[in-house]
Amino acid sequence: MAKQDSLDPQTRDLVRFAAAIAQGYEPELRERAGLLMSSQVPSIWVEELLLQSVLMVGYPRALIAFTVWRKASGVKPPGADPDTDYRQAPEWTRRGEELCGVVYGDNYRKLRESVRELHPAVDAWMITEGYGRTLARPGLDLKLRELCTVAQTAVLEAPRQLHSHLRGALNGGATFGQIEGVLSIVNPLLSFDQWKTVKQLWRTVRDGWSPGN
Repeated sequence: MAKQDSLDPQTRDLVRFAAAIAQGYEPELRERAGLLMSSQVPSIWVEELLLQSVLMVGYPRALIAFTVWRKASGVKPPGADPDTDYRQAPEWTRRGEELCGVVYGDNYRKLRESVRELHPAVDAWMITEGYGRTLARPGLDLKLRELCTVAQTAVLEAPRQLHSHLRGALNGGATFGQIEGVLSIVNPLLSFDQWKTVKQLWRTVRDGWSPGN
């Protein structure tokens, strides 16, 4: 059985779209958007993936992907969104601290200290804007968010972030088989050396895994 069979069809096609967003190649995005429609992936999943992709791939590629999705799906943007109200910033910070703690487990405090040493603004933005305002939104559960992030960080050749989000996916409830399904999706998109690095990272995480680590 192919490793991708560890993923249900909707999760598989969402992850494929996530990887295509990271690539930023419009023909591939159009093809993957069509498959999202064919497998009836809930539009809210796609919308949330696109929003969180701003964090992972930046505005340029996220906006390209949003445009492709709008044209392919015909789904209209919402008229309003509660997370446009900056008076909610204290709540974003609260839920960001909670969610980041789940993703990083015992490494949460170390993460905060490391990022704060880089720049205190980055630490604040990561928690409030990243985890709180964006990743803690309803509409897409943590497991799916982390599986998509695994795909994107692999494509972007960001090994430190990939290492963290492999563990984050496990902390979010993903199985080894589901993660290996995601990695099998990105395998053809990577060079031999890139894939070798990804495999080694996954082997390290898998072999040393215990819940909440």
